[in-house]
Amino acid sequence: MVPIVLTGKFIGAGLATIGLAGAGAGIGVVFGSFLIAFSRNPNLQKQLFAFALLGFALTEAIALFSLMMSFLILYS
Repeated sequence: MVPIVLTGKFIGAGLATIGLAGAGAGIGVVFGSFLIAFSRNPNLQKQLFAFALLGFALTEAIALFSLMMSFLILYS
């Protein structure tokens, strides 16, 4: 492979992983908001926790898409 193409792949894969940092911040926001909501109304613990898990799953899915794009750039 031409070295400039290989260099471009590495740069593209590195830029594609920026989404992982955003997902980490998003997960922190989800669980931080859960703790605030739970401390305000402990009676809704089960419902709030279900919403927190849903938010975590959706945020983590975005991180996995970002990681998948990075691998597709590197190995295709």
